[in-house]
Amino acid sequence: MAGQVTTRILGLDPGLRHLGWGVIDVCGNRLSHVANGTINTDSGDDLAIRLLELHDGIADVIAAWQPDEAAVEETLSNVNPSSTLKLGMARGVALLSAAKAGLPVEQYLPMAVKKSVVGTGHADKVQVQHMVRMLLPGIQRTSADSADALAVAICHAHYAQTRRKVDDAILGVRR
Repeated sequence: MAGQVTTRILGLDPGLRHLGWGVIDVCGNRLSHVANGTINTDSGDDLAIRLLELHDGIADVIAAWQPDEAAVEETLSNVNPSSTLKLGMARGVALLSAAKAGLPVEQYLPMAVKKSVVGTGHADKVQVQHMVRMLLPGIQRTSADSADALAVAICHAHYAQTRRKVDDAILGVRR
């Protein structure tokens, strides 16, 4: 679209075993799928090694796809405190990796992501995957984790667009 800036967004769905990532381009109100995948770690490896693998994997994704911004899904408390702590560590690595690359990073609650993409904050993974495919035509295959990451990126695109409109209204500037 002539005259409009394209913003590339990296969405991250933290997980210690499977960290989903998705990259989209946003031009005006048009969303386009760029790439997506999953960074997997071996549960038999030492925790520090697994966290390093997540960091290195995210750094590789950032180097390959050159996003302008990043969005990370927040984690909620789990029944198992140990699992919650490990998930928090994976989330910390996601935040650190994006920030270290110089990207502005936003965070979104899972309910906000689902509401933004599906229309209800209590959507299940199948509904999220379906809507991601509807909003980003042409996607061949996505795992649940990479679909969630793409949903995080879509959520960020929606919130960022709204934020820009509010800022423009406050400043009295028209784009």
